[in-house]
Amino acid sequence: MTQAPELPAGLDDLIRQTIRDLARRSNHDVTRWLRQVDRLHGCTDPIRLTGDTHTLDNATGEVLRTYSTREEPHGQLLVRCGNRRSSRCPACAEIYRRDTFHLIRAGLLGGDKGVPAAVRTHPRVLATLTAPSFGPVHRGPDKGGTTPVCHPRRTGPACFTHHQNGDPTIGQPLDPDTYDYTGHVLWNAHAGALWHRFTVYFRQQLAAAAGMSRKDFAQRVRLSFAKVAEYQARGVVHFHAVIRLDGRAGDDLTDPPAWVTLDLLDSVIHTAAQAVRLKAPATGQPLTWGTIDVRPIRSTSLTDNDLSEVAVAGYIAKYATKAAETSGTLDRRVTHRDLARLRAQGVTDHAARLIRTAWDLGDPNIHPDLAELRLRQWAHMLGFRGHFSTKSRAYSTTLTALRRARLDYREAQELRRLPHDPSTTLVLAHWKYAGQGYTPGESALAASISKGDDHGH
Repeated sequence: MTQAPELPAGLDDLIRQTIRDLARRSNHDVTRWLRQVDRLHGCTDPIRLTGDTHTLDNATGEVLRTYSTREEPHGQLLVRCGNRRSSRCPACAEIYRRDTFHLIRAGLLGGDKGVPAAVRTHPRVLATLTAPSFGPVHRGPDKGGTTPVCHPRRTGPACFTHHQNGDPTIGQPLDPDTYDYTGHVLWNAHAGALWHRFTVYFRQQLAAAAGMSRKDFAQRVRLSFAKVAEYQARGVVHFHAVIRLDGRAGDDLTDPPAWVTLDLLDSVIHTAAQAVRLKAPATGQPLTWGTIDVRPIRSTSLTDNDLSEVAVAGYIAKYATKAAETSGTLDRRVTHRDLARLRAQGVTDHAARLIRTAWDLGDPNIHPDLAELRLRQWAHMLGFRGHFSTKSRAYSTTLTALRRARLDYREAQELRRLPHDPSTTLVLAHWKYAGQGYTPGESALAASISKGDDHGH
């Protein structure tokens, strides 16, 4: 039998009061609420629905079954929120992470989810495209895990500390007064456009390297990719992208021409990225990529620089559930009232200045040429307004298809329990959104149940 964990006295009183309230609303039986919580599988911010369903016999019109949320506690049904952000709902974010893992893995291994097995032999790399510098920031351990001296400069700002992982100073400017906050925000706001321009130049330069016209190249070679955006500690976005080159025959994937090699792929990625140059509105300063890192993906690692398919899938999926909050900002939109109390909400000084810069640049009266960037709406994202996880159409399956397969499986399980043949019935449903989240007492009760289950296992 699972032993419930001990709780602080105040929290224990809140949970007891919540149980009494649920019992009163459920005819002195909280079993329905407990079953709803169990079906949520740990979701911490469920959506509340009201409505009803009627199952009718197609031939006779007879009502075989009815369901109404009026029978539920509070007259509402709880369903999973499905949020991808681990800061909002760890349980739902974990499902999103697993789906992303399988999506990336399918495009690397092939032989499943509609992807031909031959893609495993096609040239593939993991490319990381970062932003340029907007001013020196405190640095942490390098890729090898060593912790060099942060910034041992003889002139200008210096820092002689060996910052360890987890040090909140990492990513903060050495001299905030000289840091280019405007350039930083505008770069984030144009990161999606920079990626698009990169893919255009990539195709153009690969065609030129092969001595082909763009039209002929597009008919013979297909660029397939899947990427995620990640925030660095300094609050700027960079992209991790799995890039694969396939041959094509119409809409079918085939083996690429023999001249499509890993070395060519590496070279063209660097050349195309270095050629990208956009002009920022308002300031006119050029927007470019910073450091470009390209690592081969192989079925069998030949060198220390090579990556395995599963390792890459796990690496990409890890970042799919994170956003700007990892760099010290908020995971929700900012209002004007928030600007004066950002520190009280846990926002770092650096992130707060970025938020205020985005807010000021988003003033349509002062910067009408920046209105389309909607910087105030995306101030909490430090200007970035793109998708965190994207892929080309032919890379592999889709998240929608993976969710559909999971839903179909669950529906099939439910249908097998019905006392009638579902193929001979019609279900009429009417649902309305009634809100989101638990009450404070329900949240504490649900958390205590979850902890108790963990203790029992």
